[in-house]
Amino acid sequence: MLILIFHLLLLNIPLLVARFIHPRCFWKMKQNKDKHGGLKTGCVFLPSIVERPVEKEYFKDILNIQKPTENYKYALALAYTMDEVNRNPDLLPNISLVFDFSESNCMSVSQLYHFQRHMEKHHDYLHYDSCQKEISCVPMLTGPNWEISAIIKSFVQLIKSQQAIQFTYGPFHQILSDHERFPYLYQMAPKDTSLALAMVSVILHFGWNWIGLVISDNDQGTQFLSYLRRELGKSTVCLAFVNMIPINMKLCMSRAELYYNQIETSSTNVVIIYGDPDSTLAVSFQMWQSRGLQRLWVIDSQWDVITSKRDFMLDSSHMTLAFAHHHCEISGFKNFVQTMNPLKYTDEYLARLEWMIFNCDISTSNCKTLRNYSSNVSVEWLVVRTFEMAFNDGLYDIYNAVYALAHALNEIFNQQVDTQPMDNGKGHHFPCWKLNSLLKKTHFTNPVGDRVNLNQKEKSQEEYDIFQIRNFPHGIRFKVKIGKCSPYVTHGEQLHVYEDMIECATGNRQMPPSVCSADCGPGFRKLWQEGMAVCCFECSPCPENEISNETNVGYCVKCPEDQFANRQHNQCIPKAVIFLSYEDPLGMALALMALCFSAFTALVLGVFVKHHDTPIVKANNRKLSYILLISLFFCFLCPLLFIGHPNTATCIFQQITFGVVFTVAVSTVLAKTVTVLLAFKVTAPGRRMRHLLVSGAPNYIIAICTLIQVIICAVWLVVSPPSVNIDAHSEHGQIIIVCTKGSVTAFYFDLGYLACLAQASFTVAFLSRNLPNTFNEAKFLTFSMLLFCCVWLTFLPVYHSTKGKVMVAVEIFSIVASSAGMLGCIFVPKCYIILLRPATKISSKYQGKAIFQN
Repeated sequence: MLILIFHLLLLNIPLLVARFIHPRCFWKMKQNKDKHGGLKTGCVFLPSIVERPVEKEYFKDILNIQKPTENYKYALALAYTMDEVNRNPDLLPNISLVFDFSESNCMSVSQLYHFQRHMEKHHDYLHYDSCQKEISCVPMLTGPNWEISAIIKSFVQLIKSQQAIQFTYGPFHQILSDHERFPYLYQMAPKDTSLALAMVSVILHFGWNWIGLVISDNDQGTQFLSYLRRELGKSTVCLAFVNMIPINMKLCMSRAELYYNQIETSSTNVVIIYGDPDSTLAVSFQMWQSRGLQRLWVIDSQWDVITSKRDFMLDSSHMTLAFAHHHCEISGFKNFVQTMNPLKYTDEYLARLEWMIFNCDISTSNCKTLRNYSSNVSVEWLVVRTFEMAFNDGLYDIYNAVYALAHALNEIFNQQVDTQPMDNGKGHHFPCWKLNSLLKKTHFTNPVGDRVNLNQKEKSQEEYDIFQIRNFPHGIRFKVKIGKCSPYVTHGEQLHVYEDMIECATGNRQMPPSVCSADCGPGFRKLWQEGMAVCCFECSPCPENEISNETNVGYCVKCPEDQFANRQHNQCIPKAVIFLSYEDPLGMALALMALCFSAFTALVLGVFVKHHDTPIVKANNRKLSYILLISLFFCFLCPLLFIGHPNTATCIFQQITFGVVFTVAVSTVLAKTVTVLLAFKVTAPGRRMRHLLVSGAPNYIIAICTLIQVIICAVWLVVSPPSVNIDAHSEHGQIIIVCTKGSVTAFYFDLGYLACLAQASFTVAFLSRNLPNTFNEAKFLTFSMLLFCCVWLTFLPVYHSTKGKVMVAVEIFSIVASSAGMLGCIFVPKCYIILLRPATKISSKYQGKAIFQN
């Protein structure tokens, strides 16, 4: 009864088909007010059993139609599989599987809806055979559109005398997995639960992070969006836009321009398309292509048909990535089809129905030809290298469905043989519940080595093959397998990409970029602004002394204290340790100058010692001169403590030695000036001042002043002694090591004390400037103290305006200059007289005074 109803259905369909345009031009229907379902087509096949051998001639006869359509390939695949099963001695011995086929086996959803309404009006007609005692079971193959399968199920429900076991080919759909509504329906296609994982793995592999998504606005599209967002949430990949295309054609067309503009104006180069290929989404997609919208489209295998319906829009620089369920290749399909009618089923003819497999081994010249393919390459070149006709996912579903049915029937017949004669007046009739119970337990390995399990709950996640598809002029398209994604392996190793095949197909291992923002290279950090996606950012240079040596980092790392960032801010370089060293030209010059002056001071001291009995040496208080020369000698050696790598000991000795030695020198000058003043002002023998002069009281000035300086230094050391300071911030790329003064107050108190002594010496010497000139050193002492004060007054502002070793050099220079001033002003004139004018006579008045100074 059910077969009769379908024959009636198929006979009525040709009357309606003239209302529709050939699917190849289907995109032009966007301007028409098409009824719901007018876009969607599918085929229904009714396998049956005969107790006789069936040869290829049978299939040749039923497939010999005048105008095969795109759905014709499903009939070819069914015929090939049945022929393979019939030749298998282990399956259904002495029984053959057959089916009837005509152009009317394939129809549109709108045609089915029309027929359904007609049958519902004549509901009584469907029960004319209701007296039949047993309800027979009819196996059916329906697809590739899920609505075809759902509508066929409603037909079966109208017929009380028969039931049907449905095998669907085509994409898996969640509605058909409702076992209460479809208890006898088996979807041969696996779920797409791993598709989002496979796509995201490829996206990450090629470095994309800015992706567009276009889906159908239905449960299927929403579920895929949920899967995709879950996988994207595990990585830094953003959706530039999500276009949900309404399934209502009128609503879709009203928003068509909006969807087009959103894709065209988006900066993304990669767009994922997911949904029913017989839907408004397909119409929109073809419209975008016809208007020259070029993107790298990421699709699943069911969209192969849609992307191939254009033969003029895409140049070879733009491509498509297609994801197909992994399965082994089926050999012999092309040979089977061509043996039925070699003249009709040429390679070029079959290539319009399905992908043809040809050799593109990277080790052959075919790879180079594929990469440089142009319209000048003839189709004959491809035909020569073609060796097989491929099975797509839908054809492979039919292949597995036939084998599943064969295994279940084989088990039923074996059980019938064991229990009772097969015939028994019933023929091959069996209830659907029995066949259904066997199918649920059916699992086998098909002839190409793939495991098949009809229990949906036990099905494992699917592997995906990744293909790169390129369109060329005249409708020629190439598809190259460039990778495979397996969800079973360790995380991070699920994807395997064949870089050599990418290069074979395109001449380049790189895919076009698709990022919201260019990578922030080393030396930069990512900055996000409010409202921006996490994949969209600005690149900001790392701050001073911070680096980033990786790409797309969100922060820069501060260099250690002893290192600094280079100009590119991608590497920390050890800082140069800076101090006034003997190897430094400045340090070398200052050390040499200090040594020369100290040597010169020793020479002057030697001259004075050698000529200690000369009037000029005696007249200027020989002992004080010796003390002053020795203190100046140490003053000149004091800068050597300032040169070299500073440490705590040298820092302390610098300031203590400088303070004490200079105090001795300046206090000696003060003693000399006081002595000169007393020698010329005290003339009466009975005065107390004369007694002080004769007793050498001025010499105690040195001890008292030095003791005060020692006390100041002791307090300084107790309160806050000088220490080593490592300055890593004042100068870029340098670590300046200097001695800090510790207590700045103590340092300036020290200088202030020396300034007071110098001021006192200058004042006393100034008061003695008009004394007799011959051998009177008052003027020389005045000039020496004037120079001393000028040097140290200049020292203060210069010292505070410099840093590092220059600051140390200023202090050294001030020490040497002030010491040289005292040496030059006080002793150089005396040496001149001693060495060059020894005959110079001392005045009688001063000669008498000199007696008290020896």
